[in-house]
Amino acid sequence: MMKPYWLIKKMSGRVNELVNFYTNTKTNFRLMFQDEAGFGRINKPKCCWCGEGIRPVVPCHRIREYTYAYGAVSPLDGEMVSLVLPYCNTECMNIFLETLSQTYPNDYILLVADNAGWHKSKTLVMPKNIEIFPLLPYTPELNPIEMIWDEIREKFFKNEIFKTLKSVTDRLCNGLLYLSTHADTVKSITGWSWILSDVLKTN
Repeated sequence: MMKPYWLIKKMSGRVNELVNFYTNTKTNFRLMFQDEAGFGRINKPKCCWCGEGIRPVVPCHRIREYTYAYGAVSPLDGEMVSLVLPYCNTECMNIFLETLSQTYPNDYILLVADNAGWHKSKTLVMPKNIEIFPLLPYTPELNPIEMIWDEIREKFFKNEIFKTLKSVTDRLCNGLLYLSTHADTVKSITGWSWILSDVLKTN
């Protein structure tokens, strides 16, 4: 992927301001990337391995019931915060932001997010230690947390059907819990070079 130079310039400028402001204070600075993803009972067959001469049979159904994962990931250290909530709306976003704020009470978080309506709603309640930094419109490929959703779908949902939405939620929680306790894995798939080197200037 080519480096998004315009985004790097704008984001690194704000990061520098915040790092300088919070240097020598009791508050740490943290850059995180946020998104939501729907997981449901509808599924799409994916390729899989099988023995020679065997044609694999993959279950598939089209039941449109969904639950939603809210997440924020820190590419620098692989830390992740997530919730499973019933809707994508401002009310659920407020719950997630409050949870994120309480998880890092001593950090000021620059939270990079897309331009979904509930990310900029008039009724959005922003905690004092969180600031939303908007991504360019229609650029999900610039958000590394998309790799988290891909990882969960690949490792926990591939070629399987679920009898109830509760079973989807349980599996989703298991996947999120697994990744939240494997920071090295999260860092390896979200620690993109342009974020670490050009924005956070770790090298």
